[in-house]
Amino acid sequence: MAERPEDLNLPTTIVTKMIKDCLPTNCKVSKEANVAIAKAASVFVLYATSSANAVAKENNRKTISGGDVVTAMGEMEFDKFVRPLENSLAIWRRGQKDKKDLAAKKKASAVAQKDEAPPNLEKDNQEVIEID
Repeated sequence: MAERPEDLNLPTTIVTKMIKDCLPTNCKVSKEANVAIAKAASVFVLYATSSANAVAKENNRKTISGGDVVTAMGEMEFDKFVRPLENSLAIWRRGQKDKKDLAAKKKASAVAQKDEAPPNLEKDNQEVIEID
């Protein structure tokens, strides 16, 4: 748990970058607005986490899953976010599965190459040829 309330805030620089990335280039945002949005984003993250934790506890689990977050969004009446979040979660899961499959293929390939490689000759059995 955080020792100070400020430790629970999202980094202002990251929030500022997100704000700039989603607005047109001709739009200006004051420092005060950046701080206010960062605080609001921090509160939202804490609220969403608390709601998702409640969903996990209702299901007798200690670990929050992606599905818990999706359910919490609906319970928090952020229904507009449910479908995009489900889509993003499915894409993330697919990417994680692809990474896992690729790692398994690499491992299987390495084992197959090791099995096919000729055994190393011991030093005692090697002949040394000298050239003058």
